[in-house]
Amino acid sequence: MKLLVSSKTSSPQLTLVAASLGFAVISLDVSVVNVALERIREALQTDVTGLQWVLNAYTLVFASLLLSAGALGDRLGPRPVYAAGLGLFTLASVGCAFSGSIESLIAARIAQGLAAALCVPASFALITMSFSETTSRARAIGTWAGIASSALGAGPLVGGVLINTFGWQSIFLINLPLGLVGVWLTLTNAPHGTRPTTRSLDPIGQMFAILALGGLTIGCVEIGRFGWEAPLVLAGFGAFVICGMGFVFYESNHPDPMLPLGVMRTAAVAAPSFIGMAINFAFYGLMFAVSLFFQTVKGYSPLQTGLAFLPMTGVITLTNFGAGWLSARFGPKLLILAGLVMATIGYLWLSEISASTPFGSIIPRLFLIGIGAALVVPPINAVLLSGVDHGRVGIASGALNAARQIGGVIGVGVFGSLVAGSAASITAGLQSALLLSALAMILAFVVATRIPRERHVAVPSSGEADPRFPKA
Repeated sequence: MKLLVSSKTSSPQLTLVAASLGFAVISLDVSVVNVALERIREALQTDVTGLQWVLNAYTLVFASLLLSAGALGDRLGPRPVYAAGLGLFTLASVGCAFSGSIESLIAARIAQGLAAALCVPASFALITMSFSETTSRARAIGTWAGIASSALGAGPLVGGVLINTFGWQSIFLINLPLGLVGVWLTLTNAPHGTRPTTRSLDPIGQMFAILALGGLTIGCVEIGRFGWEAPLVLAGFGAFVICGMGFVFYESNHPDPMLPLGVMRTAAVAAPSFIGMAINFAFYGLMFAVSLFFQTVKGYSPLQTGLAFLPMTGVITLTNFGAGWLSARFGPKLLILAGLVMATIGYLWLSEISASTPFGSIIPRLFLIGIGAALVVPPINAVLLSGVDHGRVGIASGALNAARQIGGVIGVGVFGSLVAGSAASITAGLQSALLLSALAMILAFVVATRIPRERHVAVPSSGEADPRFPKA
């Protein structure tokens, strides 16, 4: 589909900087908050459930609105949508920093999630509009994705340094200068233009999706506080079932659905989506629960916690950049299976953790989990891209990324429910959660065995390099 781009002067290189800044800030906020959890709990007088909502409010809204945000960018053009999204993210970050209660912090995190959903697909679209030549476009996408992956990996360490030096509010205030620069570069250098589209925003389908995912999140998070039989928990799971069924029925009969369900029935989309959900379920849950373990049970400072995560987050960044070469040599399926085996071993080994476990013994376990996850994520994107028609790549990629974010929401909810309570219950709950993570990896391995073996499928150079909503 041909792009409609104005002739006004634009700079591809500065557009790439603007798009990368926004994606980096959004990726940073996924991981940086984990090391601030204990300080937020002390400052805002909240419990583990409140901390779960600090993380999940952001991820839930982000996951729920990704598909609709992509359609909105098509209609209005990626430049204004990206600038508005990054501007809102910046303002919401300031709101997070000056929150005086856990409720106001969660509200600001919801605004951040909305802004992130607007930014991510629009940032990719800006790059595809700015770089028309195939090689330069691929290089630009690799740079964009690599910067975001590096920010994600650096989040715990950056957060630890900022919190130790300036307090927990600084992890949000750092977004202010970066966001302002990103908005300015976008408005002064990004190309004007839209993509001709007839895609509907599908507000009813979007409503069903938000209510279903919101109900699921409420059920998973509030179990730890109220138990399985609590009315709120039962209402949450009931809303998930009813609204989920409503979503399936409505999308099946809508002439222009937000998510064509036929796409999800193909193995090329269903298998990567399940694997991606399992990976994020375990990884996001791990980051939340282990951060509490380090700070509450081991007594680590935020900086020490950030450094403790470095073996895992650092190897993720390094392995992501080598995934393309490994996949070309061995094929994506073998890479996925190998990564899931390593992650399973890592989670099982880490499930033996206790208050007396020396950090030197924890390092190789986190290392295995990190390298395993990093080997899986780029190839599942390659499997998806090679298995769907070009015209459906945007929808399929959006579905995969939404599934991954949903997995993260469920992981934080379940892990948080297991580790709520005293130091002793945190340790016991963490052990159970890690065994559950290993089970998720085993199920993902079973699903991955059904992926056709293809040796020469191009793999993005980073775990976050999946082309999100490319609509050319």
